[in-house]
Amino acid sequence: MTASLDLPPVTRRLHRAWLVAAITMGALIAAAGFRSSTGALLVPLEEDFGWSRATTSGAVSLNLVVYGLTAPFAAALMEKFGVRRVVAAALTLVAIGSGLTLLMTAAWQLWVLWGFAVGVGTGALALVFGAIVANRWFVRHRGVVIGVFSAASSTGQLVFLPAIAHLADGPGWRWAAGLVTVFALGLVPLVWLVMRDQPADVGTTPYGAPADWAPPPPAPVTVGAATVAVRTLKDSARSRTFWILFGTFWICGWSTNGLIGTHFIPAAHDHGMPMGTSANLLALIGIFDIVGTIASGWLTDRVDSRYLLFFYYFFRGLSLLVVPALLGPHVHPSLFVFILFYGLDWVATVPPTVALCREHFGVEKAGVVFGWVFASHMVGAGVAASYAGWLRQVNGDYFVAWLTAGALCLVASALCFAIPRMSHPGNPGIGEPVTDSM
Repeated sequence: MTASLDLPPVTRRLHRAWLVAAITMGALIAAAGFRSSTGALLVPLEEDFGWSRATTSGAVSLNLVVYGLTAPFAAALMEKFGVRRVVAAALTLVAIGSGLTLLMTAAWQLWVLWGFAVGVGTGALALVFGAIVANRWFVRHRGVVIGVFSAASSTGQLVFLPAIAHLADGPGWRWAAGLVTVFALGLVPLVWLVMRDQPADVGTTPYGAPADWAPPPPAPVTVGAATVAVRTLKDSARSRTFWILFGTFWICGWSTNGLIGTHFIPAAHDHGMPMGTSANLLALIGIFDIVGTIASGWLTDRVDSRYLLFFYYFFRGLSLLVVPALLGPHVHPSLFVFILFYGLDWVATVPPTVALCREHFGVEKAGVVFGWVFASHMVGAGVAASYAGWLRQVNGDYFVAWLTAGALCLVASALCFAIPRMSHPGNPGIGEPVTDSM
């Protein structure tokens, strides 16, 4: 029997969707907390264990790839077993994986715990989770809510990164890993009490739903979650739009989590900047990204998503091309301008990408489709993390890595105009003929 949460009278006036959204935000922040710590912990781990940059970057790459590949299967698991069960289990796995790193003594343990266990746990709490919650619980302000959830990754970066860098510089990196462990465990009972799989589970409808709203018929549960994920990939792969979104989001991951998220702090350290200063700059990106991503969600409800993606990728590419000239031992105004712009653009691509998945593949399948698109994002991030680490080891700097990321973003901006405009966006079924089929 499902326990019901006895809410006080004042809280009952608040639509349950907002409580679910708050818990979703907290879970996304927890997942982002450990993931954003990687850049701050690379140097301390190398100094403590004597590992090379290639070894630590490889563990980060595994984490990012596993994180991304988990997303579509996690979306299918949420469809089959329920959001609440999957989220609670994922938070527990994050806590176990990060907690056990306190005991590791060899590089392979870093790869297993940090790369695989935490990768799986945070992958189940990826933006796919936020997209599913927003699509199920909101009709009004859905784009804004997705923008808020997207900003959660930056909020986690904002909340945890300065503290993690401070702990790594002071008592040690193990204290930083312990911080994430405690936070993730503390969220598990809250998720179990507040989170519900559907609005109907608590006798309500999505926020902003019209009077004649009816939930979409549930898909028959006749196959396993893995089969659903693979079948959705097979069906959606017939669409040109899917492959454009897949490719552009791969570049998005390359230029954010893979390069900036993993290597910005070590790159700034190479130029003489103290690690605490560069960590604060990365956290500042998180502050600006909260504003940028929520604004992107607002714009997604009003502007053609293809145009938004074009501008986001184009100006991101230009900004990355100038990074090598901006880094130094001190924070000059030009570097601050880059931090401001890049923060506003960090994950602003998510709301319009989610919207295009919904428009071209329908609400019922959008979660799993976006799961595969998001998987490409994290695979791109994983490749970039290893690529940049390898370049740093071979060349002694990150110059070519910055130029590569900038050029790829310019390619992504051009690809956005190849996405066809939907005349009646919202609910075509995957597998049905669509205008952009290949």
